[in-house]
Amino acid sequence: MKKIVFMGTPDFSVPILQQIIKDGYEVVLVVTQPDRPKGRKRTLTAPPVKVEALKHNLTVFQPEKIRDSYQEIVKYEPDLIVTAAFGQILPKELLDAPTYGCINVHASLLPELRGGAPIHYAIMQGKKETGITIMYMVEALDAGAILSQVTVPIENEDHVGILHDKLSEAGAQLLKQTLPRIFDQSIQAVEQDDMEATYAPNITREQEKIDWTNSAEAIYNQIRGLHPWPVASTSIGGKNLKIWWAEIASISQSACPGEIVDITDDALIIACGQESAIRVLDIQLSGKKRMSVKDFLNGSGDLFKVGQRLGLNHE
Repeated sequence: MKKIVFMGTPDFSVPILQQIIKDGYEVVLVVTQPDRPKGRKRTLTAPPVKVEALKHNLTVFQPEKIRDSYQEIVKYEPDLIVTAAFGQILPKELLDAPTYGCINVHASLLPELRGGAPIHYAIMQGKKETGITIMYMVEALDAGAILSQVTVPIENEDHVGILHDKLSEAGAQLLKQTLPRIFDQSIQAVEQDDMEATYAPNITREQEKIDWTNSAEAIYNQIRGLHPWPVASTSIGGKNLKIWWAEIASISQSACPGEIVDITDDALIIACGQESAIRVLDIQLSGKKRMSVKDFLNGSGDLFKVGQRLGLNHE
């Protein structure tokens, strides 16, 4: 039986670990990030992969820095290391240790969208499809030879949460098909073309801000590409306003980008660039809880007025 060390941290990694266990491989060690404080009360919380590993009585290792602790993993003499959203760079000594190398389950069709936020960027860039790539790990970011890929369509109403779950399941199924071919050495790895590479670095606070001069389509893609985390935002009256959800709308008159052109029972109609508009349906004002625009208007309807502009002096 082949011995596997699995390395992963967030929810994305859990179905992939579950599939390895289901397929009968010997998971000799699960490596994940340390427990971190979470929520308003800063409660020390185990990462999802640790929670899943302990359900199966697997040994868990949580190094603060893998570079300083890799020898602990090498001691288990794994045949293969499988990573999926682990969150740290593996040192060369660890990459070279397993008999069959180290592979990574990455949420894009490499060489597109290398980096830590490929799901967000796929939606924000308005792509109609993305996918999963399983590749050998090298010292450069997501640049190893490709072992297998599968395409996953992006529907027009998909947001990061929905696509995240689709890709996680697709990753588990692709790994199920790929592992036997790695172990019987029937798989042919294909080198990536670095000239075709694009990047998806972690989302910055600046990328959360809505630029109302963009088209409604671009803003809609930004909103769903940041939902449910970290969430797109704008400002109103000097206060931060998160835009959780919206739809593309039609507009009958020209207006300044960011201007509220209409207020209905359940939406704010906001003018965007290129004579387009969106219907804002779900918001969160700074210091308040998330709520539908309908509920907000019923309780604090005087905050929004037709002709008012969003995004001015956005901090």
